[in-house]
Amino acid sequence: MTEPAKTEGAAAKVARAVTGRVVSSKRHKTITVQVERRLQHPMYGKYLTRRSKLHAHDENNESKEGDLVMIEQCRPLSKTKNWRLVKVIERAREI
Repeated sequence: MTEPAKTEGAAAKVARAVTGRVVSSKRHKTITVQVERRLQHPMYGKYLTRRSKLHAHDENNESKEGDLVMIEQCRPLSKTKNWRLVKVIERAREI
């Protein structure tokens, strides 16, 4: 009788996902996403906004500047790209 292989100690890694606005989509298959997070100052209690710019892989060039997107962390795809586009949540309004 054969038993199914057990994966003891090998927990499934959950990819970190964040949402942000596309600030640049000029490069081929690459977007720059600005992610904002709010944190409370440890001493004064004031809320601060911290911003990070992340480079993400956009396989089909489907997102444009101003779009609200969800990206997830992945293996390094280039020197600066460690994120992958999951979906476009909201399209930018055109004027």
